[in-house]
This record gives sequence, structure tokens and C-alpha cells, in this order.
Amino acid sequence: MFTGIIEEIGIVKSVTKGAKSFSMLISADVVASDLKTGDSVNTNGACLTVTSISRNSFTVDVMPETMRRTNLQSLIPGNPVNLERALQLSSRLGGHMVAGHIDGTGLIHQIKKEDNALWITVTTGPEILRYMIPKGSVSLDGISLTVVHTDATSFDVSLIPHTMAVTTLKDKKQGDTLNIECDMVAKYIEKFTGKTGPEGRINREFLDQYGF
Repeated sequence: MFTGIIEEIGIVKSVTKGAKSFSMLISADVVASDLKTGDSVNTNGACLTVTSISRNSFTVDVMPETMRRTNLQSLIPGNPVNLERALQLSSRLGGHMVAGHIDGTGLIHQIKKEDNALWITVTTGPEILRYMIPKGSVSLDGISLTVVHTDATSFDVSLIPHTMAVTTLKDKKQGDTLNIECDMVAKYIEKFTGKTGPEGRINREFLDQYGF
């Protein structure tokens, strides 16, 4: 589990490709300082498992399902990646609950400045947009952000200067692909309200029947 508060921008040092998967060596001073083999690291939004560790770097495997659902397949040596270590129970939850399980990707449709803020409009499919609500949470490339506006084809987020400074979003441009993780709470609510109850749905009759 993660918070979407990026700790460090790492650099991809090497990529070793398999038939449908690959492994990456990533350099990172802060994140690699206390990692152990088997630890989880949020890498551009995807929860990846550390397979080996060396000084100021670590290796992760990317399986075929992750390749299909994320933008990790386009990474090459020299690319920056957003990194966050797994949340400790004693830590402050500064962002929102992020699992590192990518739902899909979106394209940056527009980037514009407004005073000290940077607005990013992301286009994506209905299977993602159904979970977007104004003032709700979304993870973009592992970064916890607030949805400001939605429509039939896109949603908007607004970045403060600090987020621009400490994440890879400062280098993104129109047409770039972002990993998207929807708010998991919304997905659970949808499942519980759509597929439970005597008629397959929690409705007013069901709640009245059971004393709610």
C-alpha cells in the first residue's frame, strides 16, 4: 500500500527484455537506502517487487500483465521514474490509499498554466472515467492528485509547484501516456451496490428490510 506522495525520482539504468516481460535496474539514493529483496516499490504508479539490491540501485521485474496495462513498456535507460516505498502503519497518509494496481492509461490532451498551478487534461476510456468525480482522488504515474473536473472523454487535475518540482510530471508533454489508478474505494462501492442484496443490488427496499 502507498500514499501517492513521491519520495524520489529514480533513473532507469538498464532494461533486460524477455519475450513478454522485462526487468529494470533503477538508481535511487533515498528509496534504495533501506530496501530488502521482496519489498514493494511504487514505480510510475505500478507496485513492483524488488528482486535484487546494490549500492544506490535496485532491480524489479515487470510481468506481462503489467506490460499490457501500463506505460512501463516504453521505458528505456535514462528515463526518470516516480518512486515511493511501501507505506508504514506509523506513517502519515498524506495522499490517499494507492494500491499500485494500474487500471489503465490515459493521454495528456492539454497542459496549461494558471498563475502558480499547472492544469493537465487527461483523455481516457469510459471504464476509467466512471470512477472520476470532482474533488475525488486519482493516481497518475503514482502521484496522488485531486480530480477537478470531468466530462465524457477526459478529466482535469491541477498541480501545485511542489508536485511539479519533485515528480516526472514537470517533463511531460501533450500526447504522453500516464498510468492511471482509480480510487479503490469507488470500485468497492460499485461492486457492493451492484452485486449484492436479494435482487442483486443494495437498494432502498433492501436497506429497509434489514433495518438501515
